[in-house]
Amino acid sequence: MLSPHEFATLMLVKNAQEQIDLDRADLDALLERQLVSLESLAEGRHVSLVTTHGDRVLKAVSRFRKS
Repeated sequence: MLSPHEFATLMLVKNAQEQIDLDRADLDALLERQLVSLESLAEGRHVSLVTTHGDRVLKAVSRFRKS
């Protein structure tokens, strides 16, 4: 089960990638659960992306909130 901070981080990765601190423990937990992935950019930077599994988790939470 994800913590509230991990859910918030997953939502930020999906909607506001520029606001993510890549050193966060929450991001590490999401990487470990394969809910996000890190992609390398040409400039040597990394960007975090929501995986298909992570997207399914967000959609499930969204459906739950609407009911």
